[in-house]
Amino acid sequence: MRLSNSTAANLPPEVARFRYERGQQRIGIVHFGIGAFHRAHQAWYADCAMNAGERDWAICGVSLRSSDVSEQLQPQDGLYTITTGADEATRLIGAVREVLQGSVDADAIIARIADPACRIVSFTVTEKGYCRKADGALDHSRVALSFYPLLARGLAARMASGAGGVTLLCCDNLAANGRVLADLFGQYCTTHDPDLADWFTNECRVPSTMVDRIVPRADLARREALADKMGVVDQGAVFTEGFCQWVIEDDFAGPRPGWDAHGVQFVSDVAPFETAKLRMLNGAHSLIAYAGLRAGHGFVHEAMADPALRNMADQLMRVEALPGVPETQGLDLTAYADVLLERFADPALGHRLAQIAMDGTQKIPQRWLDTALACQEAGKDCPAIVAAFDAWLWHLADARFVDDPLGPELTSLMANRGRGAVIARCFTDPAPLWPGYASLADLFHTLQAPPVTRAPWPQSQPR
Repeated sequence: MRLSNSTAANLPPEVARFRYERGQQRIGIVHFGIGAFHRAHQAWYADCAMNAGERDWAICGVSLRSSDVSEQLQPQDGLYTITTGADEATRLIGAVREVLQGSVDADAIIARIADPACRIVSFTVTEKGYCRKADGALDHSRVALSFYPLLARGLAARMASGAGGVTLLCCDNLAANGRVLADLFGQYCTTHDPDLADWFTNECRVPSTMVDRIVPRADLARREALADKMGVVDQGAVFTEGFCQWVIEDDFAGPRPGWDAHGVQFVSDVAPFETAKLRMLNGAHSLIAYAGLRAGHGFVHEAMADPALRNMADQLMRVEALPGVPETQGLDLTAYADVLLERFADPALGHRLAQIAMDGTQKIPQRWLDTALACQEAGKDCPAIVAAFDAWLWHLADARFVDDPLGPELTSLMANRGRGAVIARCFTDPAPLWPGYASLADLFHTLQAPPVTRAPWPQSQPR
């Protein structure tokens, strides 16, 4: 029996639940990319706000390609649970009113964006979902299946009806993500609807944000244990840590939820928080992922129990990344590093290294290379970044764990021409994979190429 409106009333008392009437809450947020992270983060905050008495911040989730999330949540009337922390406290979330699929529900998605009740359109589509070329410009050849056409048609309908602008909230790991999204969508509109481009610039706002919560993929055992606990099956369940952070530039086109009452920080400048997260948390996470897989580990907590890997992560965060993060009120970087090491070591999370290792070509510049440039400019070495890059090269040579848009190209290049050719492709080719980082090529060319050793697939991480 599935979780739904009809079965939720029979959940055991240890499952906390919302107090608001879902049917009386209008949809105020349209969200593209309604995966586990969104359900554990932005939707959780929306649920908190409505539970505290705010109205009309219910969510219409949009799944652009896969029907998986729609199939998980629609039979459950949008309901799902979030289980947090080592004590596995479970709470029923009612913020998601509907889930639409881009390939079949285009008209309904456009109507939701055009509805005057909609005041925020938000995104967790991952770095690759923004369809950027290597130079940062919009790749128009890839936008057909992205969010851009649906967003443009929805905003064009608002423009025609006089409904007014909305706030676009990018919740992905992109440096200056608000400015990036505004620029990319502006490029799309300039090509497809110049009138909309002017209206968008004048009427809409795109604040930058920083989001942080570790949300591992839920395994079958945890789902089965949850079903036993609740007496119903929840196909949309998410499991996460107790820690949650959201920092938002306070620049909205209209009303916003009172998320600050639930821990969200509204600030004038997100950049220091964003830089700290990308270079310290995300940078160390990627180091642990590639070096941990090479060492035969399956989970983050296993890699953190390896003294050599823990020391590398600590070196990257405190010695190499931290000095390049701007100081700002409310951000204690030494304490931040302490908390990150504690979070990474938590075995209750069960965060798989292979999940973090995905899409490396989309992540490495902001996670490692910006730190390496800052060290280079300061005349300092960055051995942890060098070791991390070496582990990524091993990852390409090993090839078992690679899940990346450019994976086929780079694994083939590595197999046929070796590490030097991969480094040249990344930094110094006429059209390099990562423009602007050519000065780092020599740093990584000095790496000695050890033989590729295929550690056994970790027992804790079956294929």
